Amino acid sequence: MSSREPSRRATSALPGRLRRYGPGLLLTAAGGSSALALSRVTPLLSALTLAVVLGAVLRNVGLVRDDWLPGVTLGTKRLLRAGVVLLGLQLAVSEVLDLDVRLILLVVATVAVTYFTTLWLGPRLGVSWGTTLLIATGFSICGASAAVAMNAVSDSDEEELVTAIALVTVFGGIAIFVLPLLQAPFGLSAEAFGAWTGASVHEVAQVVAAASPAGQAAIVTATVVKLTRVVMLAPLIAGYSLVHRRAEDGSSERRPPLVPLFVLGFIALVLVRSSDVVPEAVVSAAATVTTLLFACALFGLGAGVHLATLRRTGASAATLGLASSVIAAGTSLFGILLIM
Repeated sequence: MSSREPSRRATSALPGRLRRYGPGLLLTAAGGSSALALSRVTPLLSALTLAVVLGAVLRNVGLVRDDWLPGVTLGTKRLLRAGVVLLGLQLAVSEVLDLDVRLILLVVATVAVTYFTTLWLGPRLGVSWGTTLLIATGFSICGASAAVAMNAVSDSDEEELVTAIALVTVFGGIAIFVLPLLQAPFGLSAEAFGAWTGASVHEVAQVVAAASPAGQAAIVTATVVKLTRVVMLAPLIAGYSLVHRRAEDGSSERRPPLVPLFVLGFIALVLVRSSDVVPEAVVSAAATVTTLLFACALFGLGAGVHLATLRRTGASAATLGLASSVIAAGTSLFGILLIM
């Protein structure tokens, strides 16, 4: 056989792959870009929330063809992991180290209590293990991006991920309005209130929105505390992957990696950002690209979900989301009242 045969075969297969995956990939890119554009007009709703809703609506009114789904699925998987990697460029270790060590310990304790208590509660409320795991991760770390990262190394399915992301959106949105009402009754200074929002609210954008009524000092503290929680994403995912790997049957042909490649990429970009060699303009542009990657991927997730399934699992999962939010807020508030 000629050495040119494999290259000819690959070339001839390319149009077939384009027909199979191209429309879905284009739809995913267009949906995520539209969600990002809409979020500029309606800032109360994040691009990620809009992306999931837009994808789900289009799928459930019949505007997403079944033969487009392979491309949507392929794009979703790749873009989710790329977004998690690029998220590392938003974090600098020096920002965490500048915090009071007591605040760092408080963040670690809040994450641990929220994560493990949610894992314990989920099965007792009748919530599937996959949904429980993603809620525990998203509510304890950084919302949708954390749930996405955990989904990549667990056996959770897309509908469970969309459920977790929807709950992050709902309860994070509620926190934006409820927490500022509690600052005065608990006698919290601007810095203490910022620390509370950063340690308990789910998404970074939600944290900023919740802290903003208390002023710039609260926003700065909230953001740094929140980024400290985000730093814990890598060890949590790597730890789960290690435990899951050991639990796999020894006869299994495919075992999950000890540390997933995208987690290593996330850590690498954290180190790059921490070296102070990345210009702020690049960091700012990377933040926009990260949001776009997640928006496109979450549009794809929404397009793969049937709303009837979410309705069947919604009540028990919502109860777990409420409990997880209260645990995070209560644990962090107790610690802040002790140390600040």
